[in-house]
Amino acid sequence: MADKKIVRLILGDQLNINHSWFSKVDARVTYVMMEVRTETDYATHHVQKVLGFFASMQAFSGQLKEKGHQVLYFKLNDKNNLQSFQKNIIALVEKNTFKKFEYQLPDEYRVDQSLKELCKQLNIESSAIDSEHFLSTRDELGNLFEGKKQFLMETFYRHMRKKHNVLMDGSKPLNGQWNFDAENRKKLPANHKPTPPLLFNNDVTEIYNELRKTNVNTLGTIDSENFIWPITREQALKLLHYFTTEMLPFFGTFQDAMLPNEWSLYHSRLSFSLNIKLISPLEVINAAIRTWEENQSKIEYNQLEGFVRQIIGWREYMRGVYWKKMPEYARLNYLNNTANLPTWYWTGKTKMNCLKNSIQQSLDYAYAHHIQRLMVTGNFALLAGVHPDELDKWYLGIYIDALEWVEITNTRGMSQYADGGIVGTKPYVSSATYIDKMSSYCTGCFYNKAKKTGDKACPFNSLYWNFYDRNETLLSKNPRIGMMYNVWRRMEPKAKAELLEQAQFYLNHINEL
Repeated sequence: MADKKIVRLILGDQLNINHSWFSKVDARVTYVMMEVRTETDYATHHVQKVLGFFASMQAFSGQLKEKGHQVLYFKLNDKNNLQSFQKNIIALVEKNTFKKFEYQLPDEYRVDQSLKELCKQLNIESSAIDSEHFLSTRDELGNLFEGKKQFLMETFYRHMRKKHNVLMDGSKPLNGQWNFDAENRKKLPANHKPTPPLLFNNDVTEIYNELRKTNVNTLGTIDSENFIWPITREQALKLLHYFTTEMLPFFGTFQDAMLPNEWSLYHSRLSFSLNIKLISPLEVINAAIRTWEENQSKIEYNQLEGFVRQIIGWREYMRGVYWKKMPEYARLNYLNNTANLPTWYWTGKTKMNCLKNSIQQSLDYAYAHHIQRLMVTGNFALLAGVHPDELDKWYLGIYIDALEWVEITNTRGMSQYADGGIVGTKPYVSSATYIDKMSSYCTGCFYNKAKKTGDKACPFNSLYWNFYDRNETLLSKNPRIGMMYNVWRRMEPKAKAELLEQAQFYLNHINEL
């Protein structure tokens, strides 16, 4: 049995050429990659997301073949494509003399369950191997917080820093403190022109034309001759280099800032490349640290620490919460929200400038940065009482970097407080004040940021107080927001009634805002 034939499945988010699988060519092994309807259809995805995956997969398949590996690749419209991992693998095993099926552990619970079920159906040996990408194991966070109701990201972040000896001075954090987040909340100065983003000109027209032959539902827009996202490791490394040399000097300071018509600012936009594993989190943070070490006169430490925290802290933390709490996490709705997502989330056609810009940008580029997601689109949905299922579908579909393991914990946890405080210690809601503080969206908006009630009053203002009033039973004892309830209780009854009446009017006419 030493020469038994092996079939190995490579998923579309497992494009790690440095994986041990590919360290040597083995004539017994056939790798299989698939474009399948089970993956295009479980959500309505942005067209750039679908093409980004397919283009990256096809490029990776070609790279493996160049190295001498045997690869079977199912394109979406191939006649022999049965449109699911399970069906295609079963058919391959039946037609060939494969004696073993192997796969890398998936990042998504849905796929993990599907492949476990597949192994039960096969009458040959099967096994799974780690994807060799993440800096923590699936169960590491769960073990760290065993018996705890709340999982503090800062605790996990410090654990990861120590474990991997990142930005450490012996047993202490470099520069005397762990977290420099307080220095990373500045609005862009007036007339400040951000460094332009590095964009690619990948021609994905052939793949796009194949997609158009199907009835796959997509959203958003694309220029198929100039696809701007990295689709190879070489391009991902170029983007990483561009970020560390051109963007990192300003990243931390302005990472929460928002500006109309500036969709990228100083963000790395490496999340898509990371999430499909063209590059690894370790090489990303090492590249940033190396650039900082060589340019300390130009790059302040808070810029570096803020970025490292996103990668080694937040990204790994979200994955840990996901594997600790799934599948129950996908059903959590602590605030019992039931409203539908406003229709303009799919079109960008709203008079609210912040939402119009953030959504239109998402439709155009399949991207928005974390504050746009948290404090604009997420904030409004939470204030409006949107069911987390509705928002999940939107976030999962519209963003090129959205995979359930990282999307759902951000949506239900950080953004919507649907987990009741496992991830966030408070709901992240705000009135127009915060949005105006961190952006210039309010300038020229149809609504008046300063008005709470009356004609053209900013909807965020009345919906903000309506949110606290609606959820008082569940939230009033939260020490982080007790001050807001004190303010609410001290308000004149007439003022409170006017705010709630204004909010109800907006909720009744939400698709017209």
